[in-house]
Amino acid sequence: MGSAYRFYTRGLGLFLALSLAACASHPGARYAANLDQVLADPALQGATVSLTVRDAESGAALYQHNPDSRLIPASSLKLLTTAAALDVLGPDYRFATEVLGDGEQQGERLLGNLYLRGSGDPSMQAKDYQKLAAAVARTGIRQIAGDLVLDDTAFDDQRLGVDWASDDESLYYAAQISALNISPNDDFDAGSVLVSVTAPTMPGAPLAVRVSPENRLMSLRNQGRVGTTDSLQVGREHGSNLLLVSGALPPGQSRRNWVSVWEPTRLVADVFQQALAEQGVTVQGQVRIGQPTAPAARVLASHSSMPLAGLITPLLKLSNNNMSEVLLKAMGRKTANAGTAAAGVEAIEGFLRRQGLSPQGLVQVDGSGLSRRNQISSQSLSDLLLVARKQPWFATWYAALPVAGDAQRMTGGTLRYRLQGTGAVDNLHAKTGSMQGVSSLSGYLRAADGRRLVLVMLSNNYRADGAHIKALEDRVTQVLLQ
Repeated sequence: MGSAYRFYTRGLGLFLALSLAACASHPGARYAANLDQVLADPALQGATVSLTVRDAESGAALYQHNPDSRLIPASSLKLLTTAAALDVLGPDYRFATEVLGDGEQQGERLLGNLYLRGSGDPSMQAKDYQKLAAAVARTGIRQIAGDLVLDDTAFDDQRLGVDWASDDESLYYAAQISALNISPNDDFDAGSVLVSVTAPTMPGAPLAVRVSPENRLMSLRNQGRVGTTDSLQVGREHGSNLLLVSGALPPGQSRRNWVSVWEPTRLVADVFQQALAEQGVTVQGQVRIGQPTAPAARVLASHSSMPLAGLITPLLKLSNNNMSEVLLKAMGRKTANAGTAAAGVEAIEGFLRRQGLSPQGLVQVDGSGLSRRNQISSQSLSDLLLVARKQPWFATWYAALPVAGDAQRMTGGTLRYRLQGTGAVDNLHAKTGSMQGVSSLSGYLRAADGRRLVLVMLSNNYRADGAHIKALEDRVTQVLLQ
């Protein structure tokens, strides 16, 4: 009996020793205690965190905390939208904007309507519409007997995403979605205008305000004055295109603000009509918005965007919401002939299924992540990051991700000021996400031993300052670098 007992205890001891040795040799074992400590930070008390770390080569889980909890991802959802777009539309996809005419041309007179038809190009700027107008003039047309028709019917007329916050409505990152766009800058912030405000040197004088692109659609109520402090406020009246400028700006100082446009197709109509006039082309009829092009109309001029492979760089680096929504509806248009968010989401689910992934871990209603109805787990996002590495477009997509600590705006993107002076610099390639009470970090990292890792951290419902949560994400990254 005693001998049997000694054999049993020795066997049990050996089993425990081997088990502990196996745990210690597990690749993720060295991370566990330190990651547990990060997640125990008081700032996360009462919050929900879903954290998944996996080996990028094998897919093996190295650390998991609530991996299947579906949380609001904010802009990390753009990973899914852009990956699906590269698959559904293709890296070489280009948006087309066309000018067409119906009716007979008699000399300089077009006996019909002139149509401007868009497919969602978010990169169109005033100079592009000027080139289209010049191309029309080169056909010899100087007078349109009919109407100028703005055909934005490639997309539906739902200008905002599902449950977007009403207090975001005038902000550029919540710009309305249209198949006819104009951007004020090379960041392609379509659906918005750039409002430049400058303070003269005379105290109490009105502030000087300039809007780009120049247009006749937007009006201005300027109550801003030169003062001793910076209390400038720039916005737009809800439901209109009345710009509101108030507060003060010290002498000689200037500020730039981006403000969304109410009904962006109307802004395109105004800019294009002015461009036609500058080329000596006049429209005798009316301007009609949101009507389809006549089937018999012929193409007079066209413009193609850069390929999608180029467009996703500003989209992901700078987390461009409007571009993401355009891609979502463009996918719906291609797969279901319906330029709607719902059709786009179905296209994304089809992409997931083709990759052998289940969409059950996903609730998606927009393309950008601006809606709080979106939900995804860190496990599902990590699945996406793993399958993306096997795609022919991965190198393009990976290069478009923000890079930690790289000061170049179009390289570092939203990570350019983070993790500077650490091993994450030029190493962490990841998408960030931020909303009130929501933060996320999702991407790729090379550990100190050369192992490539996939990291997804989603945090919701915290009451701490967002910067504190970003600091915790950075601490997680640094643990993985050890």
